[in-house]
Amino acid sequence: MGDLEKEVALHHEQTPKDAASSSSTSLPELSWTDAEETAIRRKIDWHCVPIVTLLYMLCFLDRVNIGNARIQGLATDLHLEGTQFNWALSIFYIIYLLFEVPSNVLLKALGPRFYLPLLVCGFGLVSLCTAFVTNFGGLMGARAVLGVFEGGAMPGMAFFLSTFYKREELLFRIGIYVSAASIAGAFGGLLATGLSKIPEWGVAGHTIHTWKNIFFFEGLITILVGLAAPVWMPTDPRTAWFLSEREKSIAAERLVREHRTDPAEKVQWRHVKQAVMNVHNYTCGIGFFLINITVQGLSVFLPTILKDLGWQNTKAQLYSVPPYVCACLVAVAVAYGSDKSRQRGIWLAAFSVLALIGFAILRWVSQPNVRYMAVFFVTVGAFPGGPGFLSWAINNSAGPAVRAVTSGYVVTLGTIGGIVATWTYVPSDAPKYHTGHTINLGGQIGVVCLSTFGILYCAWENRARAAGKRDHRLEGLTEEEQEHLGNRHPRFHLWT
Repeated sequence: MGDLEKEVALHHEQTPKDAASSSSTSLPELSWTDAEETAIRRKIDWHCVPIVTLLYMLCFLDRVNIGNARIQGLATDLHLEGTQFNWALSIFYIIYLLFEVPSNVLLKALGPRFYLPLLVCGFGLVSLCTAFVTNFGGLMGARAVLGVFEGGAMPGMAFFLSTFYKREELLFRIGIYVSAASIAGAFGGLLATGLSKIPEWGVAGHTIHTWKNIFFFEGLITILVGLAAPVWMPTDPRTAWFLSEREKSIAAERLVREHRTDPAEKVQWRHVKQAVMNVHNYTCGIGFFLINITVQGLSVFLPTILKDLGWQNTKAQLYSVPPYVCACLVAVAVAYGSDKSRQRGIWLAAFSVLALIGFAILRWVSQPNVRYMAVFFVTVGAFPGGPGFLSWAINNSAGPAVRAVTSGYVVTLGTIGGIVATWTYVPSDAPKYHTGHTINLGGQIGVVCLSTFGILYCAWENRARAAGKRDHRLEGLTEEEQEHLGNRHPRFHLWT
């Protein structure tokens, strides 16, 4: 497979000079050195990756803090019975998935500099207000509105980064920001422990204590960061305030030459069709769905699972920190290695095997310490999967409009996994949770199979394109119509 990729890359991957003549939107007279491009990329890194990572960490923190609040008394104070807690989790993901693609289309039209911070302020305000709910109905309402604002966050941030980076640069950056989910898991346990210890305060009838402190202060922090974010965030390479005029031209042109499309193109029906009617996107979307059953399930239920191992509230919160720290470090390392090797599927398959082993231990082993070790296997094996599948789909989509729809579409399919996750660990299955672990074990087996299929499919398609078997797609088309083929163009190389 390595020889095949080299051969295809040799014949079909364009250098900047070659691409200039093939794109009607590029500027043939513009040239630059590798050193200039590296310096520009570092400036973009500094102004895009840290702020997106921080925003997504807050997004994930406000999403999963309900799991920390649960073992600090939320379920007792709100008189939740049976599966009412699971319903509160489900309504969030149901609303979340309905807003993902529309939100990305709106983002493409309005620009990310103010739209993404608006979403952040929105879900921060909802989190803060959750501190004042008094019953199950109020909790359901708060979680539903939270889904409206958070629905556009992850696909929006992925699309935002894809407008600044080339394909071989993208996963490492997405890996860093999605690793914020792991940071939120680790930091959330520590923060929840500290906030729950704040003495009761407030006015008569509206006192804030224990679990309410978690929602109130985490929401307040999110709002403040969201209000400040537009000061630092750029909109796109052509208008980035931290670049000189020449640097802006280079930053935009290098992407035009790679994708052979205009970065300012608007989303049209053909872009939606190209993103949705795509075998590879189905593969990545279903893979993301299976990964999300694990990631979203652990994010909410891990404190409860650890508590049922025999560790009480504070200890369970603190013991949830190390697995997330390890998952964060490994996810970033996997993203870096995947970008350098220019491969996605083999990394996804390999680490899913590790998660598979972890769930097998959780399912059939009884000793608490061994089961805790398995939690490390699961987090380290599963958490790299989300950014892996998302960036694989974006990498194999050509043009910003198609990538905008692709990122929203793939994450939408993944969100359905979040809905399933809310029902994998139910009270009647405690404390061993055999059903939940079995579902996740099957899901990780599915991820290995889908990753393998994705590798084989992309390699087969690349081989067909290298042999000229897709050249008929160009017959009778103008140059502009050929560019509209996007990832179906015979010269577009798919990443395996």
